[in-house]
Amino acid sequence: MRSSGNIVKKLLCCGAKSFASDSDADAVPEGHVRVNVGKDIVCKFDLEANYLNHPLFENLLRLSEEEFGYSYEGALRIACEIDVFQYLVNLLKTSNPSAHCMELPDLISKFQSANARHLPSQ
Repeated sequence: MRSSGNIVKKLLCCGAKSFASDSDADAVPEGHVRVNVGKDIVCKFDLEANYLNHPLFENLLRLSEEEFGYSYEGALRIACEIDVFQYLVNLLKTSNPSAHCMELPDLISKFQSANARHLPSQ
């Protein structure tokens, strides 16, 4: 079972979703924090802790506090669509300068327009 923990760590380093069980809670890499993302369907991610200081994440955390409050157990919960969360993380990983002056509604709009371009025509 030890090798599956290593595979999960490698997947997380590549930006993949974490399917780690609760027994793997201690497997969070140094400098990262475990977050649960989503409202109905929840996925676990190990997020670089410094991203939590970004204004867009601060806005997401405020929304999450409104959605979930502070009384829940386990990892930090973020109330947004999983795809939007991944889009934000990828934007920050690329050091895209537009991320520093973007508001949360702008991020969501940009994400939706990017997805609309990739949908097949009907």
